[in-house]
Amino acid sequence: QVQLVESGGGLVQAGGSLRLSCAASVSIVSFNMGWYRQAPGERRELVAYITSGGTTKYADSVEGRFTISRDNAKNTLYLQMNSLKLEDTDDYYCKLNYRGYVYWGQGTQVTVSS
Repeated sequence: QVQLVESGGGLVQAGGSLRLSCAASVSIVSFNMGWYRQAPGERRELVAYITSGGTTKYADSVEGRFTISRDNAKNTLYLQMNSLKLEDTDDYYCKLNYRGYVYWGQGTQVTVSS
């Protein structure tokens, strides 16, 4: 059974940093992964994704501030978030495209305060 467990969310002041982690219960080496975020009542939106080959893409709103990375040996996806803004407050979810199916983690909450 595929499970994704996010961690690292929390409360941080604007301008601060957080690092999110997403641990997978399966080998991620051959699969694309991404981070998404969602506010209550809003659509889930892409923050960043990384291919199995390491190619990355970011939403315009986080380009230059967030960095997505992966450690295939640990089956873990990361999101380093720097220079956080109030508008980055959301629930963050990791996504794994695994053997034709899409799996989501349970989410981790990020709150940026002024």
